Amino acid sequence: MSWTDQLNGDSLSWLENSTIPEVRYMTGRDLLNLPDTHPKQQAACKEAYENGTIGLVLSKMVGDGYWQKAGPGYGPKYRSSVWSVTLLGQLGANVTGDPRVEKACQYILEHSMARHGQMSYNGAPSGTFDCLQGNLCWALLQLGCTDPRLELAFDWMARSVTGEGVAPQTEKKAEVRYYAYKCAPNFACGANNKLPCAWGAAKVMLAFARLPEEKRFPLIKQAIQMGIDFFFSIDPVTADYPRGTEAKPNRDWWQFGFPVFYITDLLQVAEALTMLGYGSDPRLQSTLELIRQKQDEQGRWKLEYRYGSKTWGNYGRGGMPNEWVTLRALRVLKGAYSGQRNVSMTGNEHREGIIPC
Repeated sequence: MSWTDQLNGDSLSWLENSTIPEVRYMTGRDLLNLPDTHPKQQAACKEAYENGTIGLVLSKMVGDGYWQKAGPGYGPKYRSSVWSVTLLGQLGANVTGDPRVEKACQYILEHSMARHGQMSYNGAPSGTFDCLQGNLCWALLQLGCTDPRLELAFDWMARSVTGEGVAPQTEKKAEVRYYAYKCAPNFACGANNKLPCAWGAAKVMLAFARLPEEKRFPLIKQAIQMGIDFFFSIDPVTADYPRGTEAKPNRDWWQFGFPVFYITDLLQVAEALTMLGYGSDPRLQSTLELIRQKQDEQGRWKLEYRYGSKTWGNYGRGGMPNEWVTLRALRVLKGAYSGQRNVSMTGNEHREGIIPC
């Protein structure tokens, strides 16, 4: 049985023939396993940089590699450097496709990363939190950044989850410690009343899933296992994870969207868990069933959560069938029902001299 048997209609052809070059490119790369040498891939990639949303985002870069405002780049949301780099990763951009992508990666490492690897909204160790750390670690890897400083960021991310080598928040003279936001191990967050934050955990796990297996050292494997245990501590489809003062889980969990910034949906949790090899785990099946049920009769998914004009680009009308969201859903279903891992999560295998998107 093919993974496409999970679809109500031929949405794969819909994506393959999309007018959006980034969607066509990532459909070929992630769903059809087309090499970058394929004429369709090369044409879509070229169009994405010249006339697509990738080109639009890059055209808004200023100075020595930032967007909107120099510095750590967390604000203004959602057009500053942090969000623009995260968006480029989700659009399928790559450092080999345009020198400005590498320039942006270097700017983030210079201005958003603190001395021990913390990705920070203010450039200081105290300004780190899981969703920011996970988003930027994922995005930099996804964009093809190979700077060795990224290893330090992953090391901190693993330590922040496990607690190894990180002093409590109260030990204010310690060289490496927790702070008000990243306040304790196991995804604890000050913004979530010091409880484990599933939104942040999803970003962290997505970044770990993007890391090649040969670079998952024992501490990282331990952090991954803690994340698996956390997400499967309940049935993920309920989204009934610890929360500060809210009586019920945030409804945004069930609103699938694009792009995905700090708000998290269940589709992103499924992305991370399938990428880590848990697509056939019985504990994920209710979530996969929810994903299948949200498609229409043509096998397409709606855009339910959107940022509108708050970010660069136009990603469709809310409540309508959407190519970006459908691409996300199809990646998950392929990962869960084919036993294959997408190149978007395990690393693109590019031949020398071939420029990927």
